[in-house]
Amino acid sequence: MKLLVAAIAVNGIFPVTPITPANPVAYVAHSAPAEGIIRLKSAYGFDDTVDRIKADVAAKGIRFFDEIDQTALGAEAGIKVGRSTLILFGNPPLGVQFLTSNPYAGLDWPVRMLVTQADDGTVWIAWTDFRFIADRYRIKDRPAQLKMASEVAASIASVATK
Repeated sequence: MKLLVAAIAVNGIFPVTPITPANPVAYVAHSAPAEGIIRLKSAYGFDDTVDRIKADVAAKGIRFFDEIDQTALGAEAGIKVGRSTLILFGNPPLGVQFLTSNPYAGLDWPVRMLVTQADDGTVWIAWTDFRFIADRYRIKDRPAQLKMASEVAASIASVATK
């Protein structure tokens, strides 16, 4: 009952939402095996999760750049890779502001959201925490933009948790 969204709630992206009988699907964040990654468990299958994210990006008027099927890329190389799709999207008027602080921040923009499926069938959505990105590139002059980017990414990912 006290399972809370640790990383996301701490960042102020989602409200702290306990799992209760009245609220069986709370925002459950799990530590990803990498520094600076936010990971949410999807309530949907793999394809539905990818479709929901892409539909929400479109509904918000955010530019969709690409979808990369990493499983297919692995198969082309003769390497078995679990289900994995990388979705690239962004709002250029917002994202390029980070590049004006540090042009190397372009390595992390546009936004990348990864959908993976674990061996047990669990589908995960992951993206890089924007505070981590800001620290990485020493961006200290864009707090409002970082907050907005964090909120938008969390909102997009949340469409697969409801």
